[in-house]
Amino acid sequence: MLRIAVWDTYVERSDNKVMHFDILVPLEVKDAKQVYDFGKSYLKSKPFHTGAISSKECTFCHIEKASDQVISDINEKGYHIIEMQNCN
Repeated sequence: MLRIAVWDTYVERSDNKVMHFDILVPLEVKDAKQVYDFGKSYLKSKPFHTGAISSKECTFCHIEKASDQVISDINEKGYHIIEMQNCN
């Protein structure tokens, strides 16, 4: 089973709510800028404006085993997002 790195991310929305989501990437991805770029791509899919993603908002959290859906998303786009709070 694939092991993945989880990056804990908090981004302020234009309505002053704070989004909380995790960016899941292959364990081999060590470049934080690449992880931030995945987060930026995800944020572009939202109908509202948000603040930036940087080391202040997005940090490595832990390693876990990936589910089949996570593996499928990583194979397709390089990452998977788990929405936690204020993402919609």
